[in-house]
Amino acid sequence: MFYKELAEEADRYLDTLQGIRRELHQIPEFGLELPKTRERILASIKDLGEIHLSDRQSSIALLIRGAQPGPTVLLRADMDALAVQEDTGLDFASTNGYMHACGHDLHMAIGIGAAHLVRTHADELKGNVVVWFQPGEEGHGGADIMLEENMHMISGDKPIAAYGIHVTSSWQPPRTFGGKPGALMASASDMIVTFKGRGGHGSSPWMAKDPVSAMTEAINALQTMVNKRFNAFDPVVINVGWIKAGDDHTTNVIPSHASFGATVRTFSPGMLSQVQQYAGELLDGIASAFGVEVDYEIGKFATEVVMNNPETTDRTRRMVQEIWGESAWMEWPHPIAGAEDFGSIVREIPGTFVFLGASPESVDWQTAAPNHSNHAVFDDAVVPSGAALLASLAFDTLNDAAK
Repeated sequence: MFYKELAEEADRYLDTLQGIRRELHQIPEFGLELPKTRERILASIKDLGEIHLSDRQSSIALLIRGAQPGPTVLLRADMDALAVQEDTGLDFASTNGYMHACGHDLHMAIGIGAAHLVRTHADELKGNVVVWFQPGEEGHGGADIMLEENMHMISGDKPIAAYGIHVTSSWQPPRTFGGKPGALMASASDMIVTFKGRGGHGSSPWMAKDPVSAMTEAINALQTMVNKRFNAFDPVVINVGWIKAGDDHTTNVIPSHASFGATVRTFSPGMLSQVQQYAGELLDGIASAFGVEVDYEIGKFATEVVMNNPETTDRTRRMVQEIWGESAWMEWPHPIAGAEDFGSIVREIPGTFVFLGASPESVDWQTAAPNHSNHAVFDDAVVPSGAALLASLAFDTLNDAAK
């Protein structure tokens, strides 16, 4: 097959893809409704195949049919930005209060480039390719909505494989791809807890029912629970992100309510249900001991663990090394606690998610501002490589299926 030639062809797209990425970087949008972003993507893919849009969100599914019959492969690019005020000093920086601080602008450019490569060589395509441009990855369930709407089924068949790429401004050397079979990224969900007591005077806590003490006890106890009730080799992370109680102008009042919110990360299917059980037992017990009531919600809007399929991951590793050499692949020794709703996709379709180092050559990737930072900077010169890998994986998967 022509995989190295495909990568060389993608390199010739560099100026165009950089231009698209920088336009998208200046118009970041948040959540599920991304009208300007969708309009810009549609302008770049309008002649490439059948376009399917959603009424529930700003998603796009592009179907490219090959000249030869065969199964379908899904390629995915996410679209949404973060509620972060950009502080990079770039001449194409966002000024609207949102920021592509996680590199989704590069992902969209990668998806557009991959779609053009596939369409250009559709006469050699032994099946179909569906390219997803997905909103709402940053905790809004965009992938699940696309699955509910059967956007993966637009060819008439369920895809036999799915692939996605995530750029990183740090974590790994630039222009390298990295990943592993099995668990790659954690499941993520929220824990929202409210203790309800009885307010009173700070000088006489025995005459009130203090929810603050119960809350602080719970925050500490949850950390001990993680260590004592879960296997250290199948880790659980519970990290409190906010607490609320009382009035910051008053110190002599015991409030009636105290609450906190935490993120919960797990690395294997089914582990979240154990967190729900054990944490619930703990919170109920603490509330009883302090004579207060407790309400909690654990696991709402949970993302799935990103479980990379061994076969598609082997293919991805082989493809990277065949095109760019042995050193272009980094085998990850363990998963990371970050989450991605690509986990919902690989729950339904065997597939692989990989990372692409995109720190600029002018910075040290080991100390560079990470994804989600308002200072995060990405080198969009890596976009053609990402596009070439996705297109190559589609061709290679369909070629093997035709044998």
